[in-house]
Amino acid sequence: MKVTFLGTGTSQGVPMIGCHCYVCTSPDHKDKRLRSSILISYGGRQIVVDTGPDFRAQMLREEVPRLDAVLITHSHKDHIAGLDDVRAFNYLQRESIPIYGTDVSHDALRREFYYAFADHKYPGVPQLELEEVHAAQAFDLFGKEVMPIEVLHYRMPVLGFRIDDFAYITDAKTISEESYSLLEGVEVLVLNALQREAHISHLTLAEALEVVDRVQPKQTYFTHISHRFGRHTEIHAELPPHVSLAYDGLQIEI
Repeated sequence: MKVTFLGTGTSQGVPMIGCHCYVCTSPDHKDKRLRSSILISYGGRQIVVDTGPDFRAQMLREEVPRLDAVLITHSHKDHIAGLDDVRAFNYLQRESIPIYGTDVSHDALRREFYYAFADHKYPGVPQLELEEVHAAQAFDLFGKEVMPIEVLHYRMPVLGFRIDDFAYITDAKTISEESYSLLEGVEVLVLNALQREAHISHLTLAEALEVVDRVQPKQTYFTHISHRFGRHTEIHAELPPHVSLAYDGLQIEI
């Protein structure tokens, strides 16, 4: 299984519009962060976790030839705003695309992309098949078991996903004991680490490292990075050997 980091930035991306801080003006390509998303590839299948505002650019950059499914963590715009561009794959593949998420996320999609769910659809709208999933209830996805893992983004439930010994968690602030139990044995963990300073709805660097200590994966990659965090090279130099800072375009083999 291969995982490609399509985006590793926070909701406004890095650089942030109108900002001239030393991170936003960094010449290092690892400090250019689109909105957070990953591509999971196995058995000829291509699955995207979240379709944020940069979805089209991410698909073009990685030259993704097909899309078999989308997993939605939650309904904030930086995670769903690009869903309309799924229609390119509908056209190429001549089929609808299954969208896995909670009923709450699906309700948001029906509101935001109402035209895709109309009784009489305009030609060319996205063809989406909503597949409801529930926290702590595994489901089959093209021969692999996917376990949805609920975390809290302040008070908002968000789904992380575990496939085999890999887990992806973004926009977390609080992880319950039940959810920690679902992370037992994970060898590769992707986890949000927004910045150093306290934040109401995201893990800070110190808090994310505490989660790593609790889960004890062999390797962790931090994502959903804010421009307030610092430059990639600076942060990476501070991290222990088993923790890395992800960057856009990074590919890892599981």
